[in-house]
Amino acid sequence: MPTRTRFTTWRPLAAAATAALLAAFLTPAAAHGAPRESRPVYSYENALREAVWVDTGLDGDGDGLRDRVAVDIVRPREPAAQGRKIPVIMDASPYYSCCGRGNESQTKTYDASGRIVRMPLFYDNYFVPRGYAFVGVDLAGTSRSDGCVDVGGRSDIQSAKAVIDWLNGRADGYTTRTGTVRARATWTDGTTGMIGKSWDGTIANGVAATGVEGLKTIVPISAISSWYDYYFAKGAPLYDSGPDWLSDYVDSPDARAHCAAVQRRLVDGAPRTGDWTPLWTGRDYVKDARKVRASVFLVHGMQDLNVRTKHLGQWWDALAKHGVERKIWLSQTGHVDPFDYRRGEWVDTLHRWFDHELLGYDNGIDREPMADIERHPDQWVTSALWPPRATAATTLRPGRGARAGVGTLGLRPHRGTETFTDDPGLSETDWAAHADVPTADKAGFLTPPLTRDLRVSGSSRVTLTVTPSTSSAHLSAVLADLGPDTVRDYADSGEGITTLTDRTCWGASTAGDSACYKVTRAKTADVASTVFSRGWADLGHHASDGKGVPLTPGTAYTITLDLAATDHVVPKGHRLALIIAGTDKDLIDPPPSTPTLTVGLARTAARVPFVGGAAAFARAVAGAATAPGATRLDGVRTPGTVHRVP
Repeated sequence: MPTRTRFTTWRPLAAAATAALLAAFLTPAAAHGAPRESRPVYSYENALREAVWVDTGLDGDGDGLRDRVAVDIVRPREPAAQGRKIPVIMDASPYYSCCGRGNESQTKTYDASGRIVRMPLFYDNYFVPRGYAFVGVDLAGTSRSDGCVDVGGRSDIQSAKAVIDWLNGRADGYTTRTGTVRARATWTDGTTGMIGKSWDGTIANGVAATGVEGLKTIVPISAISSWYDYYFAKGAPLYDSGPDWLSDYVDSPDARAHCAAVQRRLVDGAPRTGDWTPLWTGRDYVKDARKVRASVFLVHGMQDLNVRTKHLGQWWDALAKHGVERKIWLSQTGHVDPFDYRRGEWVDTLHRWFDHELLGYDNGIDREPMADIERHPDQWVTSALWPPRATAATTLRPGRGARAGVGTLGLRPHRGTETFTDDPGLSETDWAAHADVPTADKAGFLTPPLTRDLRVSGSSRVTLTVTPSTSSAHLSAVLADLGPDTVRDYADSGEGITTLTDRTCWGASTAGDSACYKVTRAKTADVASTVFSRGWADLGHHASDGKGVPLTPGTAYTITLDLAATDHVVPKGHRLALIIAGTDKDLIDPPPSTPTLTVGLARTAARVPFVGGAAAFARAVAGAATAPGATRLDGVRTPGTVHRVP
């Protein structure tokens, strides 16, 4: 895309008549040829700004009245005057007043009459002049909306679904929060795309999983696909709190005063045992992937330790199973928006995606490679399909090595055992740094230095047979790349970016809503090891995710850990490591006891998706040189306590 269409300083058009003329020229009906790009022909300064309260049909706060959610709208004035209906881009969020959106934590601001002045992020600034409406929805229980926050449940999802229904004439909207004057969305054709990062993107996933008519595409960024997997990994608690804390964090003052019953249901329905309950079933969107009718452009940081990439892997696989149109971007960052690590390309791509999906423009984006993957900081590659067609899960077997605790990793099964003792004070970065050194806290299994590159693409699984010495145990399994590299420093506070003071502008500005945002650059670290996929479990949940049980010391149990989705190339000369340990400091909570665990190697294996399958692995280890002597293989610093706010 030419840069003039994406990075501009807005100059108001001379007159509304000029805008109308240009708009008429660019409509599909009037254009001589089919349009391929929406252009900024409408005045942002003169855009209509309005508020509507949409009836959700629920009474979450139990006050006897149906809840209404606040909907702030920015839309171009000219299309309505021409009798033209326009599509909608929507971001439904709990954060518009409490916490802010984007790298600069922007909140909504209003004028004295309650009309929106500043809409967070660049979406309205950029897309409204191009003929879209932008809609910012306050989830129930937040900001100016009624009801209660139920953290991914029926109220959260209905908050946004009801707005899509209203946009399509199927729900009631009102001009005020408590009044009776109806508001009708006569200005839109009902075609809607949803976008958002983290909790906002999670709402997009959940609404798409209802199959609501009118939702044509979603762009979930670093989003949750199942809320159980945000708080637990096969019974192992990932945080020291549950959804009740998160609900209270974003509740409006009104909601805090009236939503005690909802808070109690969140506490009772999400016990810290890690057991699967009906509450989690109601917040699992993966099971409803068959209902999704919208296309999905999924974006995630492969080192996101807040919303971990198990969410993207299981959602992507479920969507693929049901034939959903998909596109994906995978970065080396943590929990970061693509606007802050690949800004120009992101705005261009998002623009073309919405033009294609919401306006129907044949701009070719659907014929481009499915995946963009950041292989090194600011160095991207594409993949026609993701995972590539040649990808096949390959069974790797751990074996004993010459030194206890430092074993082999290959295709042949082995007998014997390895033993380690859980040390909650150590993390995956500690384990990887000492992968080729015997330590009491982990068991490591390494390939020799590879003779050619080896690509992992997708989600791995590790099945362990383990005998604990105590009645409780938590387990971790990680895949690590042992060798020198420069990576985004995802453990830094910026999670792979540094924010500068200069600004670039992406759309039109007004006095109250600037389209100019601080520039960022990659924050990198030189490392000797990189953990690129990880998974965890509570051994007490060996038989069922639904119910954990106390362990019998001295008894062997078999359990499978789901590792996070990734796309990583282990380069020629590096080694691939599978590391098995206990508590992963700051990424899972420790068990009540401190167990020693014995791993039975004959019944332990990793299923890893290699591009080229087992043959690619065999070629990569064929003729391998002797491993170097033991040395410290430092990676990024140990990630700090991970935010519990998606």
